[in-house]
Amino acid sequence: MLPLIDDLRTNKLDKSQLPHARIDGLYVHVPFCFHKCHYCDFYSITRQSPERMERFVDRVLDEAKLWSDTPVQPRFKTIFFGGGTPSLLPVDQMERLLVGLHDRFDLSKVDEWTIEVNPATSNLDSLQSMRAHGVTRISLGAQSFNRAELAALERHHDPIDVDKTIDLARQAGFERINLDLIYAIPGQTLVTWLASIERALALGTDHISAYALTYEPSTPLAVLKRLGRIKPADESLELEMLSLVRSRLEVAGLSAYEISNHARAGQACRHNLMYWTGGSYIGLGPSAASHVAGVRFKNLPHIRHWEQAIDSRTLPAVDVEVLSPAQRAGERIMLGLRLADGISLCEIRDEFDVDLIKQHEQLLEKLRSQNLIDFNGDRMKLTPRGIELADAIAGEFVE
Repeated sequence: MLPLIDDLRTNKLDKSQLPHARIDGLYVHVPFCFHKCHYCDFYSITRQSPERMERFVDRVLDEAKLWSDTPVQPRFKTIFFGGGTPSLLPVDQMERLLVGLHDRFDLSKVDEWTIEVNPATSNLDSLQSMRAHGVTRISLGAQSFNRAELAALERHHDPIDVDKTIDLARQAGFERINLDLIYAIPGQTLVTWLASIERALALGTDHISAYALTYEPSTPLAVLKRLGRIKPADESLELEMLSLVRSRLEVAGLSAYEISNHARAGQACRHNLMYWTGGSYIGLGPSAASHVAGVRFKNLPHIRHWEQAIDSRTLPAVDVEVLSPAQRAGERIMLGLRLADGISLCEIRDEFDVDLIKQHEQLLEKLRSQNLIDFNGDRMKLTPRGIELADAIAGEFVE
């Protein structure tokens, strides 16, 4: 039982109030970007200096230290650096961050450490340094191999930069590399989408993520859409693009283990699987999210406010939620349905004492009769038709 629940709900998160829990994942948000792409709604800043970056690393390491006397047990299995653009950090500051995390946490159980890399900001020295200090995997934001589509996304790299970065990463010793692609870009066609898929496959990576472009409400891209200055892809075309990438990558040996993620056998992203299976993780850096055994919160989404909290030796938490067993069960379904293996409703019942089979008996039968799910009395997973309606179906189970 969690103590002082009322305090948690008013966003007054004292680290001693957190439940005893094993923490499997660590996320570090590096907010620096040289340009804010107009479709991105992640927290980032484009004005940075060497002094600002040095101060950021100082505070991340200070924040890491704050977790040393909490009830949680940070024995991470996976680490993920996202952004922003983590590869914008100078080599010396990235090294200081990597070494500092080794000093503050027991990282002996880490079997996957991913850093996002922008093709326009990578070099051999930084990649070699990352690999030497324990990073095992990089995720490269290719997005498209079509220059006009990159311009529509306000991406500032050239397609050849992706080829060069992968070559440098392999020289640095990286064997595990992910490529991110985006489809349903305004002006994109099935022909240009297939061309990007083929270019990605030719690079021989073991993992490809393919996401539909979304129009997040707070982004400039959403404003352009509302003003009628860009025309989004038709829903039918978007679904064709989803079907195309899934079938083409499957033929190439990269199976879809999650709706948007494809990998060769044994090469799925373990950090993301931890998210999708309801694991506990902590986030460092401004706006980073955390989940500790049903307590969910995020860090202050402004770098100066985040720094001030760290300097006062308090966890910089906002939007604190304590999820009920029913909420946790619903979220487990929402996330687990995205996986190709689906979700066991009996396991959810045993973990949260919530009988979703009995509670949603009519809904399960309706979804099965409409050929949207496969359900054998325990494990539920989406059919190919259900994948097209994944968000709507998951929403039926979320309380």
